[in-house]
Amino acid sequence: MNKSEKEIRPSFVSDYMEGAHPEVMRRLLETNLERGAAYGADQYSESARSRIRKACGAPDAQIYFLSGGTQTNAVMIDTLIAPYQGVIGAASAHINTHEAGAVEFCGHKVISVPAKDGKIAAQDVAGVMEEWLADESREHVVMPGMVYVSHPTELGTLYSLAELKALSGVCRRYGIKLYLDGARMAYALGCPQNDVSLADIADLCDAFYIGGAKCGALFGEAAVFPKGGIKSFTTILKQHGALFAKGKVIGTQFDALFTDGLYEKIGRKANDTAEKLKAVFADKGVELAAPSPTNQIFVLLTKEQLDRLAPEVGFSRWVPAQDGRWVVRFAVNWATSDEEIEKLAELL
Repeated sequence: MNKSEKEIRPSFVSDYMEGAHPEVMRRLLETNLERGAAYGADQYSESARSRIRKACGAPDAQIYFLSGGTQTNAVMIDTLIAPYQGVIGAASAHINTHEAGAVEFCGHKVISVPAKDGKIAAQDVAGVMEEWLADESREHVVMPGMVYVSHPTELGTLYSLAELKALSGVCRRYGIKLYLDGARMAYALGCPQNDVSLADIADLCDAFYIGGAKCGALFGEAAVFPKGGIKSFTTILKQHGALFAKGKVIGTQFDALFTDGLYEKIGRKANDTAEKLKAVFADKGVELAAPSPTNQIFVLLTKEQLDRLAPEVGFSRWVPAQDGRWVVRFAVNWATSDEEIEKLAELL
């Protein structure tokens, strides 16, 4: 979408509607005709791994580049837990709502628990584990083997370091894994309210991934096993149809994203834009539906407002609210312009 089209019809549908950040695209063009080893064994992928290990403070981390988030979640979860185990996650978790049952397709039930502002609490995880342990018929019940969280959450909220430490502690107590979905990690790392670093995540989680597609890359995610020890993961990727032959294309993008703090800069710019958008909603008397400090903003609109805005603005209808209004998502990213914000203000 070019600038003039954006001015005609602003779009806040999602945070991955454009191509790549200009610096990422520059690096791709610069290295386009260079030949490199396949399957991520090239020099740029290795450079990206080194940068990510340094950022995570995890020198022994195993890092692999996959093409998309759903693929990454399904393969990593299937790798980390036994075939008979399930995954504890928020009812609103991405793996439970917007991945078409990909994790269950791999044979792992998603065990949903209630969430507050998109986040699950350590005591709720402990409750699931205690209930399973107390069940005399537990051999006939899916065994919990992992906790799934995302940072930011599906509602754009953030786990605090204390909350993540509590979840990690309860996972260690019961001998289950802690896995973090970082599809929008840049927006967490670039948020002033965030107190969780990549090094904290690497320390507290058994595995996680760093999102690229929603954070400035054309496509691609970086799967991280911070303590290493994962055997034959390349073979596992191949079996899942997830081994990307032109791994250099993803590796080069992450090498760019983790050079000179670009990844966090992308997150900060989007979050700053989101604050401008929130100011517009406040000025126009539009009520926020969730307290998101990152790049996804959820508001409450009437059906009349929706029908009036829909021809002029792109957005996502999320869920109906109890009072007859709709929860609507407006998502921004590194490419969202001030002109789009101003146009929305005029329309409102």
